[in-house]
Amino acid sequence: MERFPGIPREAVLKEDLLRGGVAFDPSALSGNEGGEVKPKSYFIFSFDHRTLPELGEAALNRPPEEIVLTGGPYGLRRTVVSVRVNPSSPYRVAPDADGALALFLDGARIADVGLPPMPEYYRHPLSNGKSVMEVAPTIQWGYLIYLTVFRVCQYFGAKEECQYCDINHNWRQHKAAGRPYTGVKPVDEVLEALEIIDRHDTARASTAYTLTGGAVTSKVGGKDEADFYGQYAQAIEERFPGRWIGKVVAQALPKEDVQRFHDYGIRIYHPNYEVWDRRLFELYCPGKERYIGRDEWHRRILDSAEVFGPRNVIPNFVAGVEMARPTGFLTVDEAIASTREGLRFFMSRGITPRFTTWCPEPTTPLGRENPDGAPLEYHLRLLEAYTETLRENNLTAPPGYGPAGPGRAVFSVSSFMDALAPEPGEGE
Repeated sequence: MERFPGIPREAVLKEDLLRGGVAFDPSALSGNEGGEVKPKSYFIFSFDHRTLPELGEAALNRPPEEIVLTGGPYGLRRTVVSVRVNPSSPYRVAPDADGALALFLDGARIADVGLPPMPEYYRHPLSNGKSVMEVAPTIQWGYLIYLTVFRVCQYFGAKEECQYCDINHNWRQHKAAGRPYTGVKPVDEVLEALEIIDRHDTARASTAYTLTGGAVTSKVGGKDEADFYGQYAQAIEERFPGRWIGKVVAQALPKEDVQRFHDYGIRIYHPNYEVWDRRLFELYCPGKERYIGRDEWHRRILDSAEVFGPRNVIPNFVAGVEMARPTGFLTVDEAIASTREGLRFFMSRGITPRFTTWCPEPTTPLGRENPDGAPLEYHLRLLEAYTETLRENNLTAPPGYGPAGPGRAVFSVSSFMDALAPEPGEGE
């Protein structure tokens, strides 16, 4: 915090928790779906530093989906953090001497901890008995409905899977543990879950939905990627016109496929470019390189801006994998220079990327080699580079992520929204 006075203290702490995880006292766990705390849904990846069998009590009694930090010796403003469990983390959520939950760092109390309340819509199952959490979980403190409608990826095996991604293992570990984990979610189940959310979300906290899942290289249910994911958007927009902002995370598809997404009712497109450096993209994303290729991927991102408008094309990258051993950059300077080059490439064209802080899941090749992830310095300098490049190009926070600014942001898997200034008129 002293070295980076221009970065909000909230963002410094949040990045450290996201990159290294947090441990939980048993009393801070959720109680699963029968408790008063909203449990972690494992909505697409595990986002944990251990496999389920290695999490101990946290594997049986789930941790909360997110935590919110306030107060403490740093006077933290409200900070929403996605939970990534690491039993060996120096950060621990536990009761203090008065019984109130707090965040401790090496035993020192550094923040008050709030847990997400169980939403009313999670208490009402679908007609077939499935839970809303299984079909349409919400994250970002209820802002986003996360619809992982295809729970596996057709980039499969060591020669195709992205080297930091555990989507396929996350599927396998939940099935092995006997947990419900629907592979392909039927459209009618998604609609029924959304009806329950719409009925019981009386405060209208849920504002957007994201359609996503694994890459489709052939067909799913006889449909290619655009039509497979698009069918859900079409059904949602017909049943709930204008209720939520529709977003899709998919591959960088040809322009005619992207147009179909738009025609189906999607308004924000996330064709994630993962990592900027050419050599690292080829090494870390072998399936994407084989089927599409980095240069074509980028061309398609630019083409998609002609369909959605540049502001509504928001490709993600996985912040930190640039420094993964044994093939990543050796210094923070090199990693930031490369990533800044990518930011300038897109932002100079009006496209605003965003990023997810890398969680080194232990079943992935990069996670096994780099259990500690990237250094905190990298993540803080990335926040500096990101905000500077936004200003250089007269851009503001991308749409569909809720409010910006420390104390206001709800985006929970990186702190890029916490580090940005609030929009004019939003206040502090």
